[in-house]
Amino acid sequence: MRRHLTRTIAQYMGIVLGSFITAVGVNALQVPNRIAAGGAAGIATIIYHLTGFEPGFTLLLINVPLLIISGLVVGWRFSWFSVLGGLATSGWVYVTSNIAPWTDDPILGALYGGVVTGIGMGIVFRSRGSTGGTDLAAGLLHRFTGLPIGQALLLIDALVVTAAGYIFGPNLAMYALVSIFVTTRVIDYVNEGFFAVKALLIVSDQAEAIAQQIMVDLERGVTYLHSEGGFSRAPKKTLLVVVSRSEIITIKNLVRALDSRAFVIVIDAHEVLGEGFKELSTVI
Repeated sequence: MRRHLTRTIAQYMGIVLGSFITAVGVNALQVPNRIAAGGAAGIATIIYHLTGFEPGFTLLLINVPLLIISGLVVGWRFSWFSVLGGLATSGWVYVTSNIAPWTDDPILGALYGGVVTGIGMGIVFRSRGSTGGTDLAAGLLHRFTGLPIGQALLLIDALVVTAAGYIFGPNLAMYALVSIFVTTRVIDYVNEGFFAVKALLIVSDQAEAIAQQIMVDLERGVTYLHSEGGFSRAPKKTLLVVVSRSEIITIKNLVRALDSRAFVIVIDAHEVLGEGFKELSTVI
């Protein structure tokens, strides 16, 4: 019970902190440089430069109806974390509206705006929250039309960037696309980790020898996946092993020395939890 309470408090704190960082990125880098990088913040940026209306109020006017509709349609238990995230983001954008711009270069505004908002949104998502806005709109669009959420988000962002291109010009629209790309990559890094590792699937007639060598030389665990050859129908052992990036050459040389005809698949793994890597208990 106590552990659950501690984790819940950590999630609330993460959502509030992430929303604050997102708001700083919006007000210090994106809004002053007219970078309408999709989503509700992009809409708020466009409206601000057209009318002078505060972005924080615009976000509030977007988020509150969407939260209410989501509550009525999906149910009020859909996620209080989303409610907190949507309201916190709107509030922080209003509170930080007077922050001095960090740069007047739109390229830097797009790049670093993407980094800062990506870090903030990544923390919110990692805490199981949402910044509201188009995340909720995409969820509702998916529910009413069956359109996949990813495609719904892409459609909404495309409409916002198109509007930005019409109002601010094509150059700033392209900078907005750059900012969206940077934001999504940073969100992935925050949620999946910067420590990229490699997962290998090894199919070999010398599976036992290769497994023993990996466990002795690299001190890495190996998992046997019992498989069957598609053509030969012969039973086989497929090895699954996860290693750091620096060990990938060593393990390929090891496999080559024991079975030059082995079939090896190398897969990027952005986050590995468990013995030998990050402890699962440390993850929110």
